[in-house]
Amino acid sequence: MYLPVGAPCNVCEEEEIFGTLLNMNLDGSELQIIAEGIRNTVGFDWHPQSGELWFSDNGRDMLGDDVPACEINRITAVGQHFGFPYIHQGDLPDPNFGRGRNPADFTPPVLKLGAHVAPLGIAFYRGELFSPAYGNTLFWAEHGSWNRSRKSGYRVMMGRISGDNASIVENAPFVEGWLQGQRNWGRPVDVLNMPDGSVLISDDMANVIYRVTYDG
Repeated sequence: MYLPVGAPCNVCEEEEIFGTLLNMNLDGSELQIIAEGIRNTVGFDWHPQSGELWFSDNGRDMLGDDVPACEINRITAVGQHFGFPYIHQGDLPDPNFGRGRNPADFTPPVLKLGAHVAPLGIAFYRGELFSPAYGNTLFWAEHGSWNRSRKSGYRVMMGRISGDNASIVENAPFVEGWLQGQRNWGRPVDVLNMPDGSVLISDDMANVIYRVTYDG
């Protein structure tokens, strides 16, 4: 069983198992930290071909509208450290905890998203209903900002993976429209593959689930 444990703060140092991704047996035995330096991960999924674990991470608040970026990350070895609370977005030292820290000592994100977009659930597309171009596409739900002067996020994005399955070479909106100007009427949360090849998107503001199909 895999589970994330978020940080108990906006930004802080902790000696416990906060800010990590863990795995364990179903009976709770053999607990293992597989990644650390993660502020707030909600969604994670395994690449269908490489088997590597990819996950979203929410950046810290109170550094302004445009930094730090939220992230999509990829684990290539057990025990990697992704920077929090010392380095944000792979290259931005924290003004308090980043002194004396070298970004090169930490694992950078696969993709820097916009600041405060709040990526939650992610999923690789595994169905056959959509065009073949969608094979292994990564979807992620951006729940949307809560404290940015101009709102951002409130959409589901998709990323095309490189041939070596190591990076996102192109990303674009998959479903949007929940944000109209500066008014939002919904907040996407998670993305789920269905056996028929369609995709479900949950919305915890409108309290609905959307089903996305493909008709060519």
